[in-house]
Amino acid sequence: MRGIGFIGGEGPGYEQSAILAKGADLIAAADSGLLAAEAAGLRPDWIVGDMDSLGELSRLDRYPPDRVLRYPSDKDYTDTELLLSLLWEQGCDELWLLGGGGGRTDHLLAIQALFEREKSPDRWITAAEDIRQVRAGHPLEVAGAQAVSGGQAPGSLVSVFPLGIGPWELESRGLKWPLSGLPWERGFFGLSNVALEGDFMIRAIRGRFLVVLPR
Repeated sequence: MRGIGFIGGEGPGYEQSAILAKGADLIAAADSGLLAAEAAGLRPDWIVGDMDSLGELSRLDRYPPDRVLRYPSDKDYTDTELLLSLLWEQGCDELWLLGGGGGRTDHLLAIQALFEREKSPDRWITAAEDIRQVRAGHPLEVAGAQAVSGGQAPGSLVSVFPLGIGPWELESRGLKWPLSGLPWERGFFGLSNVALEGDFMIRAIRGRFLVVLPR
């Protein structure tokens, strides 16, 4: 069951958000993520957060009161954490975040830190990046990835970061620099690899990884 959560910050755009949401079983919005969801022509099933970035609060009146979960500004969890918890509680086992790009660096790092947890989102789509979590047994296969200038040759940029506590082991196909056999450790990363043909595969043999692709 796929849940999509709209969060504040730069997202994939209204048209693309609407396309991505077509495959969702449940849609939720955290605080100002509601603005992006509504701009994409969507009506979230749930709205959660302290609503300090929402602006006009009267827009919440359009939704059933029991579907609007409002929290105080002084709280122990971020709006994004509350959104993820809600989607998991509603039975979602695949979670995508839309938004969260640009803005404050601490906010970006906070979202990235969510992927370090064992129970974590599967995908994070901003205005500029498509970020995927790759787990053992669930390979990432991409066809026709976005071509950008990478290094000395044009191709799709692919950056990889280990997640969690390890150990880590990867194999790949279609990348300029193969990932198989690399000594992955905490703090190690593979930056600006290139899928020259646009098609590639990354499979986690052990551990979890974050793969960052340009949009």
